Amino acid sequence: MNKIVEKDVINIENMIYEFYEKEIMLDSDLANLYNVETKRINEAVKNNPEKFPSRFSWILTDEEKNNLQSKFSTANISSMSRSNPRVFTEQGVYMLATILKSKKATEVSIRIMDAFVKMRHYIKYNEQLLPRKYLLLEEKVDSNTKRIDELFDKFNPKVITKNSIFYKNDIYDAYSVLMEIFKLSEEEIIIIDNYAGKELLDILRIISKKILIVSSNIDDTQKKKYLKQYNNVLFIKNDSYHDRFIIIDRKRVFHCGASFKDLGTKCFGINEIENKIEIERLVNEVIRNCSIDN
Repeated sequence: MNKIVEKDVINIENMIYEFYEKEIMLDSDLANLYNVETKRINEAVKNNPEKFPSRFSWILTDEEKNNLQSKFSTANISSMSRSNPRVFTEQGVYMLATILKSKKATEVSIRIMDAFVKMRHYIKYNEQLLPRKYLLLEEKVDSNTKRIDELFDKFNPKVITKNSIFYKNDIYDAYSVLMEIFKLSEEEIIIIDNYAGKELLDILRIISKKILIVSSNIDDTQKKKYLKQYNNVLFIKNDSYHDRFIIIDRKRVFHCGASFKDLGTKCFGINEIENKIEIERLVNEVIRNCSIDN
């Protein structure tokens, strides 16, 4: 596992450029990572404009393109292309990962989230547990290590706390923390949200755990399309719940102040319920009310 993480970090690092005080990736490099044509990347943006505001992704001007090539001679910019390349910030890369649905895209999505987040976690909090080769690498290539740490600062989502507050436009952080909560599960995730839709399913398709979605508004067409390709979600129609909850392995419960389709559009919070009696009561009530097998 460590060899894979190390390779992923180096590959992704070489494809990220610090440009005008932003960390960006080129559409051609992302195409190589996702194993698709560059035009597929740009089609994803064109077909989902609401996910790519100008601060997430934009097409370089001639001046920006020339400056990028001047600063980074190895930048993957084709001289044969009739149009300027599109670039993505870290938020744009994450949004792109929720759209592309090939097997390769799923693998890359996991690499982006796991390689960056886990490696940063190891370096900052478990340095003494790192394999010796990482410590030697830090001594030999200090400048590269500093560069990687800067990249982690850009890509690392908020650490899960018992009380996480997100503000308007904190879309990337909100979805990143949501993924971190889902990754706490070893067996089962129960999601209660009356407006669970495509935005949530785009995330759930890369999760290999058993997932139950409890909602009063289930789009049958969307449900059929999802189940035709993926079999990790059981949809349960029930209108007994107003708020949004995430139940992890029937042991931990998170309360979410916004529907998953609206994360980051307004200020909201995600809080972990600590009262064990209330956790057990809610879990038992959901199991009974939704006829879920024990």
